[in-house]
Amino acid sequence: MNDIYIKIKSLTRWLRFGIAIFCSLLLAVACHRGGSLPIRDYTTNAACRQVEHTAGIACIPEKFERVVTLDGVSLENAIALGIKPVGSVISDFSSYWQEYLTGVKNIGVDEPNLESILALKPDLILGLDYRQDIYNITSKIAPTALFKFENSGQWKEIFTNYSLALGKREVGETVMKNYYRRLEEFKQKMGNDLSKIKVSVVRIYPNNINIYLLDSFCGKVLQDAGLSRPESQNIKESQAIKLFGNSVQVSIGNELIEQADGDVIFIWTGQNTSQGNETAKKNLEQLQSNPIWKNLKAVKKNKVYLVPSYWIGSGILAANAIVDDLFKYLINTP
Repeated sequence: MNDIYIKIKSLTRWLRFGIAIFCSLLLAVACHRGGSLPIRDYTTNAACRQVEHTAGIACIPEKFERVVTLDGVSLENAIALGIKPVGSVISDFSSYWQEYLTGVKNIGVDEPNLESILALKPDLILGLDYRQDIYNITSKIAPTALFKFENSGQWKEIFTNYSLALGKREVGETVMKNYYRRLEEFKQKMGNDLSKIKVSVVRIYPNNINIYLLDSFCGKVLQDAGLSRPESQNIKESQAIKLFGNSVQVSIGNELIEQADGDVIFIWTGQNTSQGNETAKKNLEQLQSNPIWKNLKAVKKNKVYLVPSYWIGSGILAANAIVDDLFKYLINTP
């Protein structure tokens, strides 16, 4: 009789423990979103690969069909690897890949909506490491892998990490080979002019004017293309951090507009929201009326090119789009 009592008592203790864990999970989600979310604790018998990532270890299924991406970088890398997510955070930056987004549910602009993710019943969730604040929740919905991201200049390493984690190494290598093949074609067509052109990159924010440095996303693409940068922008990551506290860009005031000059200037105004875009465009108009700007070499030679915000990155689709612009403006434009 005592043995039965002990077994029942032990079973009751484990049952209470399980209920406590479940309630804690629901409470965490409610606090996160201001309401309740019926979490589905996934189980799988399918074969999977243990993948170490910034938030832990994920058991990524060998075959996955319903992928959700938590940010634009993960979305872009998934698409480049031939994976079409069922849902993703989709901001104005992602609109340039509209041809790939048909049927992809928007789960948020900046912040992913957990209810929307749950409703999509994903079998894999991908994101960057700054999404660790929701990892304990998403990892209960589906295997979740979060990838380290320090700055946009690391885009190739990040793409490689995605391709390896998703079992798409050969696809990733083929994609990168095509990128380098296009760059070789560009260099050949540029000929001797390649070493003569210094390319300036300028981003217009709503309240700032920034120049992009050597090891930024677009800076790395320009390096791959064999193009030089103005002295003010030819600053490596380590030095940039010491000088500016930022490895990829630095703000310049009206008194330093000369630092934006080059043989050609690529400039963009893209922001994450429509309102931000409109404000940035007004700031560009003010810059264009500035006498110092009008006196820049590239401006006087009509070598200033307004480009889309994919110049900010941060993946192979954006890199190839920049290569398209290099062909368009440096080879095909008189």
